[in-house]
Amino acid sequence: MTPQTYDYAPILARLSALADEKYRSFSASLIPNSGPLLGVRVPAMRRLAREVARGDWRAYLDVAGSGCFEERLLQGLVIGCVRCTPDERLALTRRYLPLVDNWALCDLFCRRLPRAEREPTWRFIGPLFRSANEYEARFAAVVGCGNFVDDEHLDALLERLDACRHDGYYARMGVAWALSVCYVKYPERTETFLRRATLDVRTHNLALRKIVESRRVSPEAKARIRLLKRR
Repeated sequence: MTPQTYDYAPILARLSALADEKYRSFSASLIPNSGPLLGVRVPAMRRLAREVARGDWRAYLDVAGSGCFEERLLQGLVIGCVRCTPDERLALTRRYLPLVDNWALCDLFCRRLPRAEREPTWRFIGPLFRSANEYEARFAAVVGCGNFVDDEHLDALLERLDACRHDGYYARMGVAWALSVCYVKYPERTETFLRRATLDVRTHNLALRKIVESRRVSPEAKARIRLLKRR
């Protein structure tokens, strides 16, 4: 099957059939800049993505539409579950990222990496921490905190987070979220970093807030973290 003969209409029909008006209204209130929404629940989206991935998924990706949130999300979920080499998945990721324009598409696209993809992805996300695109920067932070908060990568990850300078709220919140994960797993090393970091004031204080909100941080540690707040 060639891209020109792939029948995309059944995909649209399936998405429309799975639409839930109540869920659409709920999602619209949570996802700024979502564009048109059908209201398909995420588990159903994942099942459809696995189904597409078992077929001629390359042809699907060549003709996939982006007219609504679910069409864009489906592309990302398919990319995340197809069988391909790490290099091909990263090439598909590079092609997909321009479609990511809200936090939900970003975060649902991020996933736990298999071993073979860890180091290629670590190299891939490096430049994205400094991206002028808000959701590329968030993507780097979310992938980082989901896969690279470990002994081998922690110090480099903290430096990459410190280098993120995007002033968009969702990029900043991605950095803050990642730092809170770093703190939960490596409190002493992350607190030392926070005391010398060059983060802008808003991102720094967002990170402190996320740490304090965590149920995995002791009251004593929370009191100490609050003292790091910048004015």
